[in-house]
Amino acid sequence: MRQAGRYSGLLLSGGLSARTGPHSLPLARIKKIMKKSGDDVKMISGEAPIVFSKACELFIEELTTRSWMVTMQGKRRTLHKEDVASAVIATDIFDFLVNLVANNSSNSTDNTEEIGS
Repeated sequence: MRQAGRYSGLLLSGGLSARTGPHSLPLARIKKIMKKSGDDVKMISGEAPIVFSKACELFIEELTTRSWMVTMQGKRRTLHKEDVASAVIATDIFDFLVNLVANNSSNSTDNTEEIGS
């Protein structure tokens, strides 16, 4: 039997119930991005941007928390992009970002080598 997850009570506790509640991300911009995502998207319900906004907030929170743990292991107080890359590589749920992080980290090392030459 599946156990309740970390975010399972979010919908039940009223985390998304208020349409006019405080949102960290602008709903109009989210709706605009959703419309641009495909030619077949004509209409978007009013609740979809709210749910998508909350999902983005939770994703950012999770990635930031895991990146901060990497920073603390390095005994630093400043979060670097390498910390985010390490968190992505070390976490299974972020596997879809591994190629993106690997490409960016190799590009940044190439650029530093060229500048130092």
